[in-house]
Amino acid sequence: MSVELSFTVNGEPAEVRVEPDARLVDVLRDALGLLGTKEGCGNGECGACTVNVDRRAVCSCLLPALEVQGLEVLTVEGLVGPGGDLSGLQQAFVDCGGVQCGFCTPGMVMSAHALLQRNDSPSEGEIRNALTGNLCRCTGYAQIIESVQDAASRLRAKAGKGGSRG
Repeated sequence: MSVELSFTVNGEPAEVRVEPDARLVDVLRDALGLLGTKEGCGNGECGACTVNVDRRAVCSCLLPALEVQGLEVLTVEGLVGPGGDLSGLQQAFVDCGGVQCGFCTPGMVMSAHALLQRNDSPSEGEIRNALTGNLCRCTGYAQIIESVQDAASRLRAKAGKGGSRG
């Protein structure tokens, strides 16, 4: 017996019929065609399925879809700007080599996005902590940390803020 689910995804209203036990990752990928959200482990261990729900990074493979009723969900596709321009965060991942094979990248980007929404000057330790639940099999962690630092710098420059915190 399916039920109606209404929420906002990437700034647009979404209404889909889902089974009561549907996971958010499946609704995003299968019902809405948002394939940027990856499923790696299905157990919340790898972070490839990370999306932002009401500005918090969550593993969509663990989240029952019905729990996003009325909430705002942001996927990696929602970061892309008008005309397909990458966000500053996405571009920093490209420029700094934070994109290796690319499988973990959407989850890494969404975890970093949630961090930068609340802190535009994170320390390396704060970045590492925010990315703790995201695994990279290509061992690109140094470039990923650098990518988030670069994105934070871009964010501060866009906001007209100087300086950085260690």
